[in-house]
Amino acid sequence: MAIAETTIHLTPQFFTEKEKTLVEVGPLSASTFLFDSGVCGLRLKNELGQLVTLPFQGQQIWSAEFGGRVLTMKSMFDEPRPTREYLETYGGFLLHCGVTTMGVPTEEDTHPLHGELPNAPYQNAHLVVGQDDGQDDGQDGTGAYIGLGGAYQHTVAFNHNYVAEPLVKLYAGSSLFWVGMTVTNLKQSEMELMYLAHANFRPVDNGRLVYSAPCTPEHVRVRRSIPSHVKPPPGYVEFLDELEREPEKHNLLAPDLPFDPEVVFFIDYLADEEGWAHTMQIHPDGAPHGGADYVRHRPHQLDTGVRWISRTGDQDALGLILPATAEPEGYLAEKAKGNIKVIPPQGVFQFELEMGTLMPDEAQRMEQKISKIVAG
Repeated sequence: MAIAETTIHLTPQFFTEKEKTLVEVGPLSASTFLFDSGVCGLRLKNELGQLVTLPFQGQQIWSAEFGGRVLTMKSMFDEPRPTREYLETYGGFLLHCGVTTMGVPTEEDTHPLHGELPNAPYQNAHLVVGQDDGQDDGQDGTGAYIGLGGAYQHTVAFNHNYVAEPLVKLYAGSSLFWVGMTVTNLKQSEMELMYLAHANFRPVDNGRLVYSAPCTPEHVRVRRSIPSHVKPPPGYVEFLDELEREPEKHNLLAPDLPFDPEVVFFIDYLADEEGWAHTMQIHPDGAPHGGADYVRHRPHQLDTGVRWISRTGDQDALGLILPATAEPEGYLAEKAKGNIKVIPPQGVFQFELEMGTLMPDEAQRMEQKISKIVAG
């Protein structure tokens, strides 16, 4: 809970070609700039790293860097482009997907890839600076933070009327950051909901995937459908067959595993006593930065675990865990499965995540904790 918070309302006029510091509070700072493409960028920094966010374009976290290491996937885009087309500006660290539809549309679907939210034009954006009770990961006392929030209202007569309000908070002295979202149904009738948090880490060769789920074919399932935008090479179907029988083979990111163009898993997560599920990419011994990449989420909020891996000459990405409300097979397929959530009239849907990096000793303790969760 926030003890004290200051809000600074942002407008596009704050953003110019020359980067300018907007706020400095101790080790925390925020600066504004324009990418060469004209997209507004807000840089949030602490002692350990930085997040580059897009206040008016999907409120994406475009890039994340901690301890001198870029966490963000490799892509074909060196900067965001001013478009709402998902694949024409796809290279960010975290994209909010949904919320009236989500996933890869089938031939019968009419919705765009991953819905309207990833590059939505936010009508309101604001910077927050404050102090709260801190993150519940062992920190003592209170936590000073700086963050980005905003609001996007999506209204289509006779169909949809909701407001999405994301928030990201970067804490002083921490390489973990908090992400939340509130979706409010403004209609007097029920609203269908689909959501997926598309967090795209950069894979580390021979990194180990450790997570609070039993790694069996029943609980770590390989997606067999192939999206229309994916053109699989020879041997792809055979690789899926192998992973379907032995999903544990993907837990070590050996460089020769053919995640080309992508492989998707659906994972049944277990939570700890506080309701958190945990996922790590533990870096191999001797790696320059050590430690692990980390995500935790609450399965009672986002009950579908999705993992996405793509390792090609053009893209190198690890969706460690994409917490979601449904599998990403498109609206009609998920509707048939009974996976569409419903927000009541004037109702609210909320979730929270935490992600970033862990030091080697923190990763070791987390691995022990995950082992206990899985063992029951």
